[in-house]
Amino acid sequence: MKNPRSRITTGGMQRSPNRAMLRAVGFHDDDFSKPMIGVASLWSEVTPCNVHLDTLADKAVHGIISAGGVPQRFGAPTATDGILMGHKGMRYSLVSREVIADALETTAGGMNHDGLLALGGCDKNMPACVMAMVRMNIPSVFVYGGSILPGMTADGDEVDIVSIFEAVGKFQAGKLDEAGVKEVEHEACPGAGSCGGMYTANTMSSAIEAMGLSLPYDASYPAVSAAKEREAFLAGKALVNLIEKDIKPRDIVTRKSLENAYTTVIALGGSTNAILHLLAIAREAEIPWDYRDFDRIGAKTPWIADMKPGGRYAMHELHKVGGTPAVIKALLDAGFLHGDCMTVTGQTLAENHKNVRSVYARPQTVVKPIDKPLFPTSHLVIMRGNLAPEGAVAKIAGLKKITITGPAKVFDGEEACFKAISEQKIVAGDVVVVRSEGPKGAPGMPEMLAVTAALVGQGLGESVGLLTDGRFSGGTHGLVVGHVAPEAYAGGPIGLLKDGDVVTIDAEKHVLSVALSDEELAKRKAAWVQPELKVQRGVLYKYAKLVGSACEGATTAR
Repeated sequence: MKNPRSRITTGGMQRSPNRAMLRAVGFHDDDFSKPMIGVASLWSEVTPCNVHLDTLADKAVHGIISAGGVPQRFGAPTATDGILMGHKGMRYSLVSREVIADALETTAGGMNHDGLLALGGCDKNMPACVMAMVRMNIPSVFVYGGSILPGMTADGDEVDIVSIFEAVGKFQAGKLDEAGVKEVEHEACPGAGSCGGMYTANTMSSAIEAMGLSLPYDASYPAVSAAKEREAFLAGKALVNLIEKDIKPRDIVTRKSLENAYTTVIALGGSTNAILHLLAIAREAEIPWDYRDFDRIGAKTPWIADMKPGGRYAMHELHKVGGTPAVIKALLDAGFLHGDCMTVTGQTLAENHKNVRSVYARPQTVVKPIDKPLFPTSHLVIMRGNLAPEGAVAKIAGLKKITITGPAKVFDGEEACFKAISEQKIVAGDVVVVRSEGPKGAPGMPEMLAVTAALVGQGLGESVGLLTDGRFSGGTHGLVVGHVAPEAYAGGPIGLLKDGDVVTIDAEKHVLSVALSDEELAKRKAAWVQPELKVQRGVLYKYAKLVGSACEGATTAR
């Protein structure tokens, strides 16, 4: 049977009213015996990441029809990190991941779709789509909208979204005038596509490709390219094949494929957000997975791709030397990946990459030899200590200095911290603490790119430490620690800190600590009073009431 699920909606005399409504949207008699496939297009005009997804959805629809399926296109909301950054709107970013997953389940589950093809662009779109896929466990394929091309200044410098955040910091420090900022602003985002470096969007698309839920090259084809349009068409055809073979997401997303995903993230120098999202995906797929797995994989995996923000290149340069398949091929050949994992092509990861040309077969500087990596182990470090009993996450890509001990400067919220940075009240040697920005406390666990980029722009990227119970953008670099858990709202030690407390960030030893005795911390905890939630209604309130700890992926899944 080609439509085992949708037949529940459309089959038999009692479903005549259902069929009547479907005829009004274009169904014919023979369509009711074909697989009915949901096409979730996260198209919107709120962000360049998603503005072109309607065109790609058209191609996917044609692919589904050509393979004998019946597509049903529907939408889902998007919140764009780059525009939400630095103000209260950022609270909606991580929340959107849960909303999108629920929206896809609501439509595809309610319609009893036989398969799901989802197209996403901005950061939270991708994990959200995968969370819905593994939750429902119906044949599924993900299509990434692709990367934006680099912008170019009059001096020939390539710029991207992080460039403009850092330009603001340079302006604050008197290193760039207003005209210089405006030039970068005009050129940073030249068209459609997601942020170009190995930030969260490219990190997660690469992880999903290595996981097997998208076609090869999905992560590295540029957004504006005929190759990306062809891929969307082929993804539609591939999904019909998955339905015929009854290959479901949980046949693809396993412990071994999660290992493949995270190994690829490390090799590419990817975002800290990958840890949060892979935890959430594992939870939805009911796969045991925790910080120990990230430690285990990180200890043996080298960082080899010289990608921004820790390195020099954007996804466009990686695409020119073979794209994500070239990196996956190198990792397969060196024994770092499980080649026997099933993928949406109906073949294994190793079979998909059997004929991929080695990235080392041509002169290039983007991907380093595995025996001469940029860093021998993971650039993402799980931190523990008396400031983070449940753990925290640091990113040390491209840093020369990965330890700091200094006096805490404590801020309740990002806005207060950004104000202090703007007024140049942060100096070398400080350890900046931004708290009350966790999953419940913010609520929504916002990212801190405005803060970290301003510090980098002022030349303080490696001379100042920063820790938060919030998150960091994939574009963040510097000596920073996020996801500190328990968060301040839950009574975590980060909420007990005072100005002047001596804090140590030691990424070499994976330690995050404060020079206070257990007795002093217990005394402060006894005097601590949990604040009221900052919101009392709406989607942020629902999220705050349901969300778990960052160490579990900050998900509402139970």
